[in-house]
Amino acid sequence: MAEQAVRRGARVGVVDVCTAAVAGLPVGGAGLSAMSRTAASHPLCSTDDISKQLEELQLMLGEGPCVDAYLRGSAVLTPDLLTTELQDHWAVFADAALEAGARAVFSLPLQLGAISPGVLDLYADVPTVLDTEELADAMAFADLATLLLLDTRLDETGAPTGGPMPDHSFEDLGAYRAEIDQASGILTVQLGVGIEEAFVRLRAYAYAQGRRLADVAADVVARRLRFSPDAPPDQTEEE
Repeated sequence: MAEQAVRRGARVGVVDVCTAAVAGLPVGGAGLSAMSRTAASHPLCSTDDISKQLEELQLMLGEGPCVDAYLRGSAVLTPDLLTTELQDHWAVFADAALEAGARAVFSLPLQLGAISPGVLDLYADVPTVLDTEELADAMAFADLATLLLLDTRLDETGAPTGGPMPDHSFEDLGAYRAEIDQASGILTVQLGVGIEEAFVRLRAYAYAQGRRLADVAADVVARRLRFSPDAPPDQTEEE
């Protein structure tokens, strides 16, 4: 991880943990999202397009192994997404993940005592089972990611509050989170609903339109999109 950070010309960050996990485990990609029980989850990094799609899918849908791992506080290991039970449990995510190119997904919560800042996701494009040693390594990567993530000491807006200089991934997180929060606030006024319902409406529209959540949020903030309380959750109108 240190060597990768040197090549990037930056201090060691969670992106190096994800890259090292892919190199050391039988997986094709890795992604990491910051998560909270009081705010929307936010992707921090991903190693390829598929892992990026998986992070954004779970963010938009509010379902998947990443979400379950965070809520349960324990690893969710999915050797094969084609399993009937999983198809039923994640009715939308399972099919979307398979279409994106993932077949197995392993989600490990980032935890330090009572603190849980996010989840590390690993995927493979073929059915895969992690053996005992590989699972131990995956959990070690999650522990390292936890320490690095907490070391940046992000505040509630996603901006650094001091301490070591964060990687650009954290700077991007601040802008990403701020715009989504701002868009959700605008929707509370347009729709006359609470902030959680406003975020659900924002997420539903993004998924229905096949767009990134951040792009839809940007349009709402720029007043290019307006949501109507009388329209279905997946519809809105251009301004």
